[in-house]
Amino acid sequence: MGKTRIVMLPASEVDLTKVKYDPGEIEAPHITGLLLKFFVKLVEMPLIGSLLIGHLKKQNKMNQMLRDTLIPEPPMFRPEFPPQEPESGVVFLKEDGKSEDRVESAVECLPQYDPASNSNHSSDSTPFRYWKIRDYAYSYRSSLTTPSIVAEHVISAIEGFSNKTPPTPLLISFDADDVRKQASSSTQRFQEGKPLSILDGIFIAIKDDIDLYPHPSNGATTWLHELRSVEKDAVSVSKLRSCGAILVGKANMHELGMGTTGVNPNYGTARNPHDLDRYTGGSSSGPAAIVASGICSAALGTDGGGSVRIPSSLCGVVGLKTTYGRTNIKGALCDGGTVEVIGPIASSVEDIMLIYAAILGSSPADKISLHPSVPCLPDLSSSHENVSVTGSLKLGKYSDWFNDVFSPDISNKCEDILNTFSETYGCKVVEIVIPELDQMRTAHVVSIGSEAAASLSPDIQIGMDKKLTLDSRINFALFNSFTAADYVAAQRLRRRIMYYHMEIFKKVDVIVTPTTGMTAPVIPKTALTYGESNIKVTGNLMRFIIAGNLLGLPAISVPVGYDKEGLPIGLQIIGRPWAEATVLRLAAAFEGLRVETKRPASYFDTLKGN
Repeated sequence: MGKTRIVMLPASEVDLTKVKYDPGEIEAPHITGLLLKFFVKLVEMPLIGSLLIGHLKKQNKMNQMLRDTLIPEPPMFRPEFPPQEPESGVVFLKEDGKSEDRVESAVECLPQYDPASNSNHSSDSTPFRYWKIRDYAYSYRSSLTTPSIVAEHVISAIEGFSNKTPPTPLLISFDADDVRKQASSSTQRFQEGKPLSILDGIFIAIKDDIDLYPHPSNGATTWLHELRSVEKDAVSVSKLRSCGAILVGKANMHELGMGTTGVNPNYGTARNPHDLDRYTGGSSSGPAAIVASGICSAALGTDGGGSVRIPSSLCGVVGLKTTYGRTNIKGALCDGGTVEVIGPIASSVEDIMLIYAAILGSSPADKISLHPSVPCLPDLSSSHENVSVTGSLKLGKYSDWFNDVFSPDISNKCEDILNTFSETYGCKVVEIVIPELDQMRTAHVVSIGSEAAASLSPDIQIGMDKKLTLDSRINFALFNSFTAADYVAAQRLRRRIMYYHMEIFKKVDVIVTPTTGMTAPVIPKTALTYGESNIKVTGNLMRFIIAGNLLGLPAISVPVGYDKEGLPIGLQIIGRPWAEATVLRLAAAFEGLRVETKRPASYFDTLKGN
């Protein structure tokens, strides 16, 4: 008997009243230690490997979705956005202007700075808060300290992390003398009264898959620098440098971005500053941890499968994933992909706004094909303006999905702050339905996996795949099993799911979810040496983030509290295409309602040096 052929209705004919929540069960073994090493050997055997991967795909109904189903929509090979209405209460930015000018415009969008907030940071009578970029800028301009003094605090903190046993490096490429040189130049500019921008003297880390000259870009492998030289900064990095930012080095990450925990047997695994026995989340593990620990004000990460938002949520900081095409990814290893962008991580929404203003700007090709709206920022300079505009917005919530979390602490905390938000601002929470969430996950895996496999194909042909970590080798065995027909089917699913979301955005302004389905997982000791393959944990961490990547939508994770173990919980806001200003406005409003803040267990005060 032949296989059952499934015929999908066109997306426009799907009756949403009959859609039942179906997240799909992820079936895969949790493997670490020597067993992982043995499993990889089996997977890479010609016949046995094909059988194992085939069984895994069958268990997760991947072939059923991709090969046994007639999908009526034409493929969408990269995000395509319908024209969008302009946002209100915003300040427009000159995309092709100087980064320094955009940053100055961003400063004018912020509430008035109170120097008193700078002086009481360490007071026992006030709750913990991170130093903000404007705190550093005020201290420099008031001659309370200098970038060179702060540089010594930063260098000491970074070296302290690297010298722990076992090593827990936040950076995998670091040159203290280069940091001192950059800080000295910044200090001289302040002495001359000529800082380049409010980002002058601000310490920023760059993920290891984004070019930062003269550091190599390994993507956390041990070998990629042998095949790919770095001749100049990535576009986003050069924009930060032009603003006077001090670029401290290349931040640790999950190898090639192909994981959600941040485990890294190559260089050591970055630890969560709130609990050093737990993961930071990946793949931007180092960027999130270095911000959460107070060492850097901000970091650049890449987000192809929640890789900015997941670690930001697990580490209790803010992470922005922009609309696909809003930032230029030239000079990043993801250049050429259709799901990944460069995005900022910082401890506050206002700092995210400053970094975002510096790095934004579509590539010439994306301007032609994507027709981006003019970039803008929310005007938060008047609290009245923020309340009045926020109060008119509608927030979409798919309750069955929202509540599908590993720990009820997550959905409860997100629900509580959503209720407080609605009561405070008069916003309406609208119940929505999002069909085919399981299909969306499969379409994303095929898309990001096929693109990653294609980019590494020349390297795999010369045997470099054998130098990858064990979990990466399992991932690439799966990715290389996808056919051209699988990829086209995934892009057909992408168009269907884009249709559903664009219909939803006719009724609501944003979609709100928890950022992750679980808080920071414990690091198995054997994973430090051999790595780990735990697809169920990956599924929990990625449950809510896929639409941002597959559909190219802007999304932000903002911390809203902690679970019973004191681990951070994040709320995600997903916006319409190009609607970064709306997402940022709402994130700032949620941030303002948060009453519970905790100093991470591993924290460095690099401004005061204590």
